[in-house]
Amino acid sequence: MKINKMDFIFIIAGIVVLIFIILPLLMMVIGVNSKILFETIKDKQVQSSILLTLYAGVLATLFGLVFGVPLAYLLAKFDFRGKAVVESIIDIPIIIPHTAAGIALLTVFGQNFFFGRLASLVGIKFVGTILGIVVAMSFVSIPFLINSAKEGFRGVNPKLEKVARTLGASAWMSFCKVSLPLASKSIATGAIMMWARGISEFGAVVIIAYHPMVASVLVYERFESYGLDYSRPVAVLLILVCLIIFILLRILI
Repeated sequence: MKINKMDFIFIIAGIVVLIFIILPLLMMVIGVNSKILFETIKDKQVQSSILLTLYAGVLATLFGLVFGVPLAYLLAKFDFRGKAVVESIIDIPIIIPHTAAGIALLTVFGQNFFFGRLASLVGIKFVGTILGIVVAMSFVSIPFLINSAKEGFRGVNPKLEKVARTLGASAWMSFCKVSLPLASKSIATGAIMMWARGISEFGAVVIIAYHPMVASVLVYERFESYGLDYSRPVAVLLILVCLIIFILLRILI
C-alpha cells in the first residue's frame, strides 16, 4: 500500500503517542532493583493489597452492571425532557478531581453524615472498609460502563425488538433475548474499562478508605515512607498483574 504525505505525518504522530505511553513504563520496569522486586513479590502486604484491589474492582464492576446497564438502555432507547442533564450528571465523576470526589463521598457515606449514620445502625460502615473502597471505585469508573453500554444499545435495530414483541415476547424477554445479546460486546468493553479505571483509582479511595490499603495507596505509602526504590517495585508488580489480566480479557472478549 502506497503511503502518502498525510499518512506519513499521522504515522509519526502515532509513534510519538506510543513512545509517550511506553517510555515511562519501560524505564520504570528497567530501573527496578531485581532484589527488591523479588522481596516485594514475597511481601504478604503487597500480595493482599493487590488481591484486595482486584477484588474491590470486580465488586464495583458488578455494581455497575446491575444498576448502570438499565440506565444505559433507557438513555439509548428513550428521548425525554432533561436527558442531556442526566447524561451530563453521569459524566461528572470523569471531570471533577478525584480527591474532591472522595470528599463528596465522605459527606454521604461518612459516619457523621445521614446516610453513613443510618447504615451504621445496621452494622454497615463505609469509611475504612472494603465497602468504602468499592463505593469510591464505582463512583469514578461507572461512566465508562454506562457510556459504552449506551452506544451498544443504540446500535441495536429497534425493528428487531418490535418483531420480538409482536411474536409474543414481553418487554423483559425482548430485552434479555434481543437487546442484551446484541449489545453484549459494548457492555463487556465498558465493564473492562470500568474495572481497569476502578483498580487504578487513588484520590477518592485514599480519602474514604486509607485502610485497608489497595495497591495505589500502598505505592503512595511506600513512596512517602521509603522512597522510590521501595515504591517502584510495588508499582511494577501491580502494572504487570493488571496488564496480564487486561490482555487476557481483551483476547477472550
